[in-house]
Amino acid sequence: MTEKIRILLVKRNNMSEAELARKLGISPQNLNNKMKRDNFTEADLAKIAEVLNCDFEAGFRMKDTGEYI
Repeated sequence: MTEKIRILLVKRNNMSEAELARKLGISPQNLNNKMKRDNFTEADLAKIAEVLNCDFEAGFRMKDTGEYI
């Protein structure tokens, strides 16, 4: 996820990680730690998507039926 977030930051006018942290209401150090460990909750990712004007989708697709949950 960290790599995907970094790609989005570049695509969003080269937004810095520090700027993203400010928009998320967390310290740059906290965001940096999450990115180093690639340790994001689903709620974190949803908020990042909102700040970056993206949709975030997390779920499962059953292989036998194709049903998305």
